[in-house]
Amino acid sequence: MTHAKLGEALRLLGVGETAVRVYLTLLERAPAPLEAIGPAAGLGSAELAAAYGELADAGLASAADKGADVVAPVPPAAGLEILARHRAAELEESRLAVGGAFEAFRRRRLAAYDDRFVEVVTGDAVGPRMRQAWASAREQIRQFESPPYFPVPGATEDALATLARRVTQRVVYSRESLEHPGHLKDAIEPCVEAGEQARVLPSVPVKLVIIDEAYALVSLPSREADVHHSMLVVQPCGLLSALVALFEQTWRSALPFHGRTTRPGGLPPADRRLLWLLAGGASDEVVARELGISRRTLFRRLQILMARLGAANRFQLALQAQRSGWL
Repeated sequence: MTHAKLGEALRLLGVGETAVRVYLTLLERAPAPLEAIGPAAGLGSAELAAAYGELADAGLASAADKGADVVAPVPPAAGLEILARHRAAELEESRLAVGGAFEAFRRRRLAAYDDRFVEVVTGDAVGPRMRQAWASAREQIRQFESPPYFPVPGATEDALATLARRVTQRVVYSRESLEHPGHLKDAIEPCVEAGEQARVLPSVPVKLVIIDEAYALVSLPSREADVHHSMLVVQPCGLLSALVALFEQTWRSALPFHGRTTRPGGLPPADRRLLWLLAGGASDEVVARELGISRRTLFRRLQILMARLGAANRFQLALQAQRSGWL
């Protein structure tokens, strides 16, 4: 490697320009007295002392003979590891600083966006605004649902009351929604049984609620907000139209989560629930936990269902269950 390339490599690791010159001189002349290195590097005594100190602190140079003023480079493995870690920490700090500055800029611009199309709701105002949205629906609610869940007292009751008013409710759930402890039993299943049209995907692109054609609620992840939770209220505009189109496209690609059985006798609720969880991509551990059974019992029930549908594996089981109206 040429001196130019080696010098650049050292500079990238955070070694100063003067220390680089001293290190390159050490590689050519060491072991040698320190006072002989200065003139060869074109440095005075003060500059030489500071540069050599930097190399010694970085673990790249040391005294060659104990008690003598003879210095030389040392095996660099440990020193390079320290330099690399320091450099990585500096880069991460810089990345966070630049990213934080841009996020502050973005939030200022968002807060100043006052053309009646987008409103920012934060903190304790989020829950009441969401309940107001459900109460205001007249024809349909379209929703992407996924954790994290923030406490909104009465959310399930609001959804059931909306369904009771014959408001169409279509929801695309993420796999995490099914796996969230207790959420399937306490929130999803009661709404599905009340008439909600539900589908499932491994993930949803954003947390979203569209109220009729009037407006949409878009949740901001907590990492994007200074407060614990925030959301945008999007009024009729091009953005609302794009969110509606996104929902409809996602809805078409999602797997139906509930439907009327077309087979004589149908399915026991526990088996239908098992199929829902599997279709959503839940792991065996999650399925067994939600059903309150052991993994051995789960495998036995899977074998019975596969035999009943003539399926050789779980993929065929999901496909045949959907074709038979069990999902």
